[in-house]
Amino acid sequence: MATYKVTVATGDMVEAGTTNSISITLVGSYGESRQTTISVLFLPGKEKSLSVHCGQDLGPIVLIRLHKWRLFLEDAWFCKDVRVTAPNGTLYRFPCYQWLEGVTTVEVREGSGKKLVDDKLQILKEHRHRELAERQEAYRWKNFAQGWPRCLNVDSIFDLDSNIQFSRIRANNFTGFLIFQGASHFLSGFLLRRSSWNSLDEMRTIFSRTQGRDIGGYLCVVPCPSS
Repeated sequence: MATYKVTVATGDMVEAGTTNSISITLVGSYGESRQTTISVLFLPGKEKSLSVHCGQDLGPIVLIRLHKWRLFLEDAWFCKDVRVTAPNGTLYRFPCYQWLEGVTTVEVREGSGKKLVDDKLQILKEHRHRELAERQEAYRWKNFAQGWPRCLNVDSIFDLDSNIQFSRIRANNFTGFLIFQGASHFLSGFLLRRSSWNSLDEMRTIFSRTQGRDIGGYLCVVPCPSS
């Protein structure tokens, strides 16, 4: 009997958790474990730990499978990463950082960074080929118009996988930034102004001093009233 310690981390975004059932399968160079349920409740920013019992040593863990299914309502889950500790104490890390939606199974490779020539196992070669085919399907291009740059071959961003779409969290941050900027301009009299500027000094009362704000990973410049 070989026992593996597994820790699963959920992203810290507000909507990252899920009430859907999540289970895991460990895949090693000597074999794979049975599918083991992790939990049916994941909270944002929290970790879940469990033990996976196997009849024999699986060897080096090369990838994991995360299985998501639901009984009633769909509840997407954002997996941050998974850490697996083997019976001999070896720690394997599996960075995920993606949304799991619907009834699905996602395979995640061990995060040591390997090239194609490093894939000795057939299961890793097949995983790489599947991943390449999925990316080629997701990132198809079309000509929008003659002389224009090519664009993605979709009618709407909602046709894209949620991991490709612009981050919902980042979009909310930008919305908040626009509201803040509009309120600042309103309070400083900029939005209600009907006449021309009298001088550059008058403009500087609104725009002369700035404050940097980090909005969803981007550094934005927000006007601040002068003191």
